[in-house]
Amino acid sequence: MANLAGEISSEKPFAGRRILVTRARKQAGGLAQRIEALGGEAIEFPTIEIEEPASFAELDRALQQIAAYHWIMFTSVNSIEPFLERLKIAKKSLADLAKVQVAAIGSQTTRRLAAAGIAVAVVPNRFQAEGLLESLSGVELTDKRVLIPCAAKARDLLPETLRQWGAKVEVVEAYRTSVPAFDPREVRQRLERRDVDMVTFTSSSTVSNFVQLCGGNSLDSIVGGVAIASIGPITGETIAECGGAVTVLARESTIDGLVEAMIEYFSAVKL
Repeated sequence: MANLAGEISSEKPFAGRRILVTRARKQAGGLAQRIEALGGEAIEFPTIEIEEPASFAELDRALQQIAAYHWIMFTSVNSIEPFLERLKIAKKSLADLAKVQVAAIGSQTTRRLAAAGIAVAVVPNRFQAEGLLESLSGVELTDKRVLIPCAAKARDLLPETLRQWGAKVEVVEAYRTSVPAFDPREVRQRLERRDVDMVTFTSSSTVSNFVQLCGGNSLDSIVGGVAIASIGPITGETIAECGGAVTVLARESTIDGLVEAMIEYFSAVKL
């Protein structure tokens, strides 16, 4: 994908734009920095907290026998740090993954694995479970052991489909997400004053948690006609379910893809 944001950064396409960022506090910086580098004001409103699971017992048990798996599938970058940390605690190393194939959803996830020295065999073109299943459709998975370290409330599509294909799938909790303690009054006031030009959502959880934090009303009643940007179709579906309408949809479900879609939108909409 061409780096459109980098090519036209000198034009400051977000100049005068106020953009709400709903990512977790630890993750918001990347998007916020991109917005500000392109001339906009990033308003951070973290709607997700990334936390340790209630127990690492299931992950630890899986890591003790890590060499026995045929595949490890990472569906989020959030699962990588706890996986690596618990691998060390289990007194295992990357050498124990030598015969294990790795699949990863998303460029950020793939880059983090590569930085850790883990080679990724399969990266789907579509950065979601459906895309990974498309990429694996020709792979023989019957009786293959598959480990999926993920969030406590991850989607069931990937493991259930792999089981239908004959794989022996273990889904273990590597992290959990929660709704942070955050006072939404200032953000709500800015939305009511139309002092926000766009609200961005980077996962389904950011959408549902945003609605919960803002009082549980429909998304449309909260944002009041402010443009809504979605990182991908799954998040877009959640936006619709929560009573909102997607204005901007990223073609590629990445932060780069989201920023490019936002640039296209603001380039066509005058202040």
